[in-house]
Amino acid sequence: MSLPFRKELEKYKNINEDEILSKLSEDELKQLEHVLDDLDPENALLPAGFRQKDQTTKAATGPFDRERLLSYLEKQALEHKDREDFVPFTGEKKGKIFIPKEKPIETRTEEKVTLDPELEEALASLMIPTLDACFSCQNLMRSCVADVVKGEKVKPIFEEPPNPTNVEASLQRIKANDPSLVEVNLNNIKNIPIPTLKEFAKALESNIHVKTFSLAATRSNDPVAIAFADMLKVNKTLKSLNVESNFITGTGILALIDALKENESLTEIKIDNQRQQLGTAVEMEIAKMLEENSKILKFGYQFTKQGPRTRVAAAITKNNDLGKMKLKSPIFRICQYLRYFGSDFYDASRHLKLHRKTHGISGVTTHQLSPTVM
Repeated sequence: MSLPFRKELEKYKNINEDEILSKLSEDELKQLEHVLDDLDPENALLPAGFRQKDQTTKAATGPFDRERLLSYLEKQALEHKDREDFVPFTGEKKGKIFIPKEKPIETRTEEKVTLDPELEEALASLMIPTLDACFSCQNLMRSCVADVVKGEKVKPIFEEPPNPTNVEASLQRIKANDPSLVEVNLNNIKNIPIPTLKEFAKALESNIHVKTFSLAATRSNDPVAIAFADMLKVNKTLKSLNVESNFITGTGILALIDALKENESLTEIKIDNQRQQLGTAVEMEIAKMLEENSKILKFGYQFTKQGPRTRVAAAITKNNDLGKMKLKSPIFRICQYLRYFGSDFYDASRHLKLHRKTHGISGVTTHQLSPTVM
């Protein structure tokens, strides 16, 4: 279906432009050039050879003749007078002529060495060694050098064996809450699909036995990091998480950091060596989280800024000191006894007295225990 304006343009297809231009006057042609300059100032519609305007008013002298042009330029150069020098050139040399100094030729004269008559007689009496003696000395020297200098054997460097972990079997064991599965290592397994890694995070939400989970160099990205962040908000048994050497950006790391503000069981996390740097804002959020979370004892990341690095070092040191103080406190040991012996308070108190006698814990009695615990 043809449009109405296209029907109107069809009548201009067979117009002879040259005939129309030949009928225009000079003023009309100039006016047409001004209109074309406004429409197309760069003359992009014209070929490159016709874009430059003719700005001369002289009449054309004929077709281009290269030889004639060169002869005319040469004639004009010869007829042009040179500029007169203010000081005429005479060829006179001024100043001293440089003459290089000749280096003295060193001549060496052989000095005659005179020996004592006794030494001359001793040297004359010596016999000239034979060829066999020379070869025997040479073989002796080679054997001595071979005994002293020995080449070291090159120790072959073998490639690390691939990770033997069965991904599908480990996933099923996590979903089944297998009590024997405490550590999961997926490091350097490149072909794990992203949905499978998300399933691992989902399965860990309800698992109560896995303590360590590592997925370094598995090409994990931000969606995987966000899935594990959701897992950390629910999981209460995981102690260590390793997500180093992956493709996680600042968005995924921030999701993990926000989840650690609510998690109280994780004590170690490694996020270093990602594809791109995390930036100052992310490092400041990490420092703020570690100052609020007293459970993190190890944090694997190489900070690029001095401010967050100093704050994180102080926070990690404080967390480790608090952990040591907690292990040394008598109340903590009493709670451990009660947890081990259950509700049998008599056995707990009996073992507590025995422990006080052997280790000398003073200042703590059974009356200090909470009534709810007893």
